[in-house]
Amino acid sequence: MEQLWEKLRNRTPSPIGMTTFTKYAVLLPLVEKNGEIHLLFEVRSLQLRRQPGEICFPGGKIDTSDADAQAAAIRETCEELGIRETMISDVFPLDYLISPFGMIVYPFVARLAHPEQIQPNAEEVAATFTVPLTFFLHTEPDVYRVHFQARPEPDFPFEKIPGGKNYHWRPRQIDEYFYEYENNVIWGLTAKIVHHFVEIIRSVD
Repeated sequence: MEQLWEKLRNRTPSPIGMTTFTKYAVLLPLVEKNGEIHLLFEVRSLQLRRQPGEICFPGGKIDTSDADAQAAAIRETCEELGIRETMISDVFPLDYLISPFGMIVYPFVARLAHPEQIQPNAEEVAATFTVPLTFFLHTEPDVYRVHFQARPEPDFPFEKIPGGKNYHWRPRQIDEYFYEYENNVIWGLTAKIVHHFVEIIRSVD
């Protein structure tokens, strides 16, 4: 019994199913442009299999060789933007996001020096652009709700649950944020991270 208490006493809680989640890290780069702070975005290459042409922040899957999520975010940013790690400073974590689709995303915000030296990796990045931080501070995103319907498999044991096939499944839904700046539509996870970052700034007195 003492071994059980010792194990419980020394463990650190984490989300249930943590080991099965795919883990990603992204970086929200802040650059100075014309004396003003801008957020830097990527347009994903049309050659990519996943989400070609969409707008995102630098980032990707955390590798076993990465020391931690922050190291992964920095590595991916350097690879995608063709920059040196020394150009990235003042890295701070934002709140991490647990997706209903089996992944955890660890966002970080950082200062990026000398944006004129960016040389995007054409295999992953079609283009980059920046948006003034003031735009997001003064612009509320459009929010649309996406609903998900429970669809049990044919062999689901309805006879083992109250109500059987008439069981009232809890509805699931997510809010999708949209920002439009000039000809760019920023939405999905990227917009959600932007909105979270803006809320943090607004909460600072």
